[in-house]
Amino acid sequence: MAISLQGDVELKQIPTIKRKALRINLNTNIYGTFAEIGAGQETVRNFFRAGGASGTIAKAMSAYDKDFSDAIYGIEEDGRYVTEARLKKMITHEVDLIEDRLSREKHPQKIFFAFADTVATINFSKKFKGHGWVGIKFQLDPLEDFNEIILHIRFKETDARLQQETLGKLGVNLIYGAFYLNDNPKQLLESLYDNIDLDQIELDMINFSGPRFMYVDNRLMSLYLVKNGFTDAVMFGPDGNNLLPAQQLYKKNILTLRGSFRPVTKVNLDMYEKSKELFCNDKKVTKENTKILFEITLSNLRSAKGEINERDFLDRAELLCSQGHNVMITNFQEYFKLVEYLSQFTKKRMGMVMGVYNLIQIFDEKYYRDLSGGILEAFGKLFFKDLKIYLYPLKDKDTNEFITSEDLKVHPRMKELYKFFKHNGKIIDIKNFDPNYSNIYSRAVLKMITNGIDGWEEMLPEGIAEQIKTKRLFTYSKKKFNKS
Repeated sequence: MAISLQGDVELKQIPTIKRKALRINLNTNIYGTFAEIGAGQETVRNFFRAGGASGTIAKAMSAYDKDFSDAIYGIEEDGRYVTEARLKKMITHEVDLIEDRLSREKHPQKIFFAFADTVATINFSKKFKGHGWVGIKFQLDPLEDFNEIILHIRFKETDARLQQETLGKLGVNLIYGAFYLNDNPKQLLESLYDNIDLDQIELDMINFSGPRFMYVDNRLMSLYLVKNGFTDAVMFGPDGNNLLPAQQLYKKNILTLRGSFRPVTKVNLDMYEKSKELFCNDKKVTKENTKILFEITLSNLRSAKGEINERDFLDRAELLCSQGHNVMITNFQEYFKLVEYLSQFTKKRMGMVMGVYNLIQIFDEKYYRDLSGGILEAFGKLFFKDLKIYLYPLKDKDTNEFITSEDLKVHPRMKELYKFFKHNGKIIDIKNFDPNYSNIYSRAVLKMITNGIDGWEEMLPEGIAEQIKTKRLFTYSKKKFNKS
């Protein structure tokens, strides 16, 4: 039985926090629990202040004491409280209580929800600004299973009281979006910043699940986070679900491979396998503690007109995920910004895989004109960290010789700087590459696929061509090849 939100009083669509809370309160069917740990009862406070909360709030609680919290929700294996696992336990526990304590026969029209957050606000020394997990488990029909929205935030404000107020606004936006914008996840995502500025909070992970979100691709939601400026980098795993970079990369050895992967080719695979071997053989690297990321920058996703083709993005993501890779989407066009970002999470050795052309670009001064210290400042940020560059050779079209770190040419002014980093072991050549792949280029492969030209299949890793054909990725059409 599909019910509309009966009893809902129509209000002007003024996106204020008070109006949102009041609209929910005046809906006679929405009923649930608020459980907030770490920053006070900031979300539920908005519902109490809006008026008419008695029909909405079943219970509001804050289990601040760790022993009480453990008694209610159980003990975490890692002993931490501000985690995704803790948040999920909270909303699941509260939903189960509502179902146990309220009779469906007595309340046939009620749609239940449980909202929760577990956060750590800024510390006394103000060195750690704080972060938190926020989520809601909710129904949209009494006979339907529950839906779930889980997100992670980082505070940017430097005052605990301001952080608490911002968290309260975010909570209201999330609850409102869950009930009134669920048919448009993109709009729901954007609405989370209603009445909140980008410099107040960073939203760096979100996952949608449940019957109403079966059609939602969480990888696309990740893309929206970066595209809208909510965060600079997002990450998702082989299963397509979004991952929290801070959690995945904490104290890890990190190897990144940047590219367009449109589509992923045998060259990409060769770069990955050979650099992984070199990286893991490094004395400072532990294979079991290593994370390898296939990174795509936002600029690599944009067309010549500056637009992002969502279908094209998902095609690339589909192939990389099918190969079991972790994918990161970033807004870092310059490599040093990526290194700075990753350095937040680890002090262990990092590696970057790149081709000769990319390395030459790194030594081009024009990319650092916006820095007061120019290229020296950028290189300080890039190489000051424990970073090594693994260089994949380039075949010279004129001489058919392979260009390596030994004979690549940078601008005359950069020669000594290049020699310094080269001789200090910061740049390592990938020597056991496969020369048979030297003439494979993603752009050429893509052109062959879109124009119906045969022969592209042999340029791709095993199984990739079959996926492109079966799922019709990159505008593949069998008719094009039949015509040719």
